[in-house]
Amino acid sequence: MSHRFFRKARPVIACVALFLGGCSTPNLNLGDLWPIGGSKEQDVSRAPAGATAYACEGGSRLFVRYLDNGAAAWVILPGREFRLNKTPSGSGTRYSNGGTTLDIKDNVLTLFDGTKPTHAGCKAAAG
Repeated sequence: MSHRFFRKARPVIACVALFLGGCSTPNLNLGDLWPIGGSKEQDVSRAPAGATAYACEGGSRLFVRYLDNGAAAWVILPGREFRLNKTPSGSGTRYSNGGTTLDIKDNVLTLFDGTKPTHAGCKAAAG
């Protein structure tokens, strides 16, 4: 009786093992699954479709695509892209995911990683 059970359960056990084996893969390339971003190097010479280019102090650049009528911002950096949701702000506009924050005041952006500014004094770049 138990021999028949294991014979029928073998395909299920194999599928579970394959599924769980995929969970332990540390370098899953979400760019192959997600249409925005990925492992390909971002062309920083022009803004991605629907995004605004910003030139920052020190010569750095970033791109921002506003989503859901301004409820979120998609930040595009060379080699890194992420979503920030709009959060309450005393003045100006703020987007955050709890670790990274984008502050906008008087059309000037500052991107923070924790409390450290990584991109400051960013202004919309001319077309």
